[in-house]
Amino acid sequence: MKNMLIAEDNKQIAVVLGEYAKQEGFNVFFAADGEAASSLFNKEKLDIILLDIMMPKKDGFAVCRDIRKTSNVPVIMITARGEDFERIMGLDIGADDYIVKPFPLRR
Repeated sequence: MKNMLIAEDNKQIAVVLGEYAKQEGFNVFFAADGEAASSLFNKEKLDIILLDIMMPKKDGFAVCRDIRKTSNVPVIMITARGEDFERIMGLDIGADDYIVKPFPLRR
């Protein structure tokens, strides 16, 4: 089974994303802030990370920078901030993709 980290401070969004991930066969870990996300990254073997940018304690940009120091695990930034310069910054620091909330979810 593959492992996914969902780092999202909005519990409703995290739960919905987790349900979809579990339906696709992922074992899901959750982090509600950037420090917890970094801690889980260091403890677990992760196959993909969904990473919110605006999180307490440590933002997603900082978490992504830390991850890229040691890993090439796929990182998808998920954020309500969709300005072009932020997308470019996210991709420049090593994110593999950048998705702007809200986004449609289908079952």
